[in-house]
Amino acid sequence: MEKKITIAVDGFASCGKSTLAKGIAKALDYAYIDTGAMYRAVTLYCIENEVNIKDDASIQNALDAIDIRFKTIDGKNTTFLNDKNVEEDIRKMPVNNLVSEVAAISLVRRAMVRQQQEMGKEKGVILDGRDIGTVVFPDAELKLFMTANINVRTQRRLLELQAKGQTVSLEEIAKNLQHRDHIDSTRADSPLKQADDAIVIDNSNLSESEQLAMCLALSKLRMREEAS
Repeated sequence: MEKKITIAVDGFASCGKSTLAKGIAKALDYAYIDTGAMYRAVTLYCIENEVNIKDDASIQNALDAIDIRFKTIDGKNTTFLNDKNVEEDIRKMPVNNLVSEVAAISLVRRAMVRQQQEMGKEKGVILDGRDIGTVVFPDAELKLFMTANINVRTQRRLLELQAKGQTVSLEEIAKNLQHRDHIDSTRADSPLKQADDAIVIDNSNLSESEQLAMCLALSKLRMREEAS
């Protein structure tokens, strides 16, 4: 017999965390929470409303005005910011270029973590992000930490953006990813790091189906262990 668990998926940008988490959630019929999309939505709001991200009062006012929800549309998890579908807008380069700075702000992180913990307090949920296994759900029964070669990650992001009709150079993408890695890993509040009990998966040479099969096997093993 299998018991429902909480699964935390962390790792670097463009390591396929969201694709993997969505695949696991679908296969196990678990709820999926895209925590990265929440920080992207806050970033988009700050850009569109010219919020001074260096000023705590301005950030708090922005947070008070922000409502983030997820809805399933045509089978896809879709992000809504103040009742507006922003799923495409939050994946564009202006947000990519600023999201790590916004996510490093303590007021923002604390507000998002509170929401994430509330959303995921029941078992049978999978969350992906950069601090799920260390801060949001340190007691998650299964923690996965995704990594990949920077060249592989750059190429993946390029293909992703091209598929959305965006024109960006490999050099710009590589610089953006390295910049985000540095900020995410060195920020004072809940930096990106591998949890001590996380399982590290380098998917540089794994297909989506291969890594999904591997992680599903790990998930089911942990579910059976929890039930015994």
